Amino acid sequence: LCRLLGFDSLESLFIATALTFSSTAVVVKLLDQKGELHSLYGQIAVGIFLVQDLVVIVVLTFLAGLGANDSMSPSSIALGLARAFGGMALLLVSCLLGARYLLPRVLGWAARAPRTLFIWSLAWCLGFVVAAHALDLSAEIGAFLAGLSIAQLSFADDLRRRTHPLMTFFMAMFFVSLGAQMQLSDAGAYWLEGVVLSLFVLIGNPVIFIWIIARFGYSERTSFLTSVTVAQISEFSFVFAAMGLSMGLIKQPILSVVGVVGVLTIAISAYMILYNHQLYAFLNRAKVFRIFRIRPGEDTERATLRLHDHVIVVGMNDLGRRVAQQLHEMGHTVLAIDTDSRKLSGLMCHTLVGDIDYAPTLEEAGLSSCRMAISTLRIENVSKLFVFRCVRANIPVAVYAADTPARQQLRQVGANHLVEARQQSGQKLLAELERVNGGPGVSE
Repeated sequence: LCRLLGFDSLESLFIATALTFSSTAVVVKLLDQKGELHSLYGQIAVGIFLVQDLVVIVVLTFLAGLGANDSMSPSSIALGLARAFGGMALLLVSCLLGARYLLPRVLGWAARAPRTLFIWSLAWCLGFVVAAHALDLSAEIGAFLAGLSIAQLSFADDLRRRTHPLMTFFMAMFFVSLGAQMQLSDAGAYWLEGVVLSLFVLIGNPVIFIWIIARFGYSERTSFLTSVTVAQISEFSFVFAAMGLSMGLIKQPILSVVGVVGVLTIAISAYMILYNHQLYAFLNRAKVFRIFRIRPGEDTERATLRLHDHVIVVGMNDLGRRVAQQLHEMGHTVLAIDTDSRKLSGLMCHTLVGDIDYAPTLEEAGLSSCRMAISTLRIENVSKLFVFRCVRANIPVAVYAADTPARQQLRQVGANHLVEARQQSGQKLLAELERVNGGPGVSE
């Protein structure tokens, strides 16, 4: 298609490669916003993106190998590629060994203090970025491998929630820097090519994926919903094009073309994903899927664990562990939450590593659908915020109060029950909360 649009062979190769990858960050954020990240089509889409990310790491390594030499002779190219892939192999081995032997001990110790864990994790990631730079590799390779090693840890989900604001911020800065490199005159000169390529990504990509996914036996609904998620190009596409520009392999207009395609496809595909069910219903009524000869209907969704009518217990100190264990033994569904994964070990109930300061932690804990919440934390500000969020969700809440001023403030926020005795049993707490059942007033 690029050749038909008038680009030469090298430019066509760069554009085609850049347009191959889809945006993991954008799609995962949208699916998580819709609550469909763990659906069947969401899992298939994430699998596709992970494979694409692994492929793009290889592509960036290949490009780094080419850029490591001033001479383009066969011997220098071979030497550069050998150094690049050797460096990536070294980083990969370091990543795997670190995830297996070093990180569980070092970050496990730092997990006692969530902020310390956060800083040390960032230091680990930045260390890999520096190592990648020292090996003449792309910084994105080091960052990706560092994240891969951290993903193997038990508290990876908590770190993901903590770094989410940083990810959003740096993605915004990335697109700002990208826009600063785009020349509007170049973009205007290639607007027709940008529109044609955007239409291919928005329509051609989903058509190809519908056919492929259907060949694996999935229904037309699953095939369509999955294919819509790939109708944009990736942030790695811009990285790839920018590397090509810095190496002198392509010229500025090619980066502008990729930028135009990125802006159009990411913006339009976001609404395609948000309204994918309505779009499927419209195309289904138009009998569009008949041309693909796909099995109609829906696939059976694998059941995902969604806690409902459960009891949330926050803070796994002696009192918290005793309350969680007693409630579990009484037959209640209990979710124990703490920032330290070691404090959750040995509990028979459901567990979640996380900080209740962060709203995403409570969303994942299912606060809005729980039966009641109990906090045994002795951190006054955190307790008040937790009570406030429980009251807003209309959830009965019991919270530990250390002294008279703390009791007065917790009463004002709206706590249903104040725990004063560290020896209080889970059965008594449950009985007290059942008695007030979220109603006005405070019991002690």
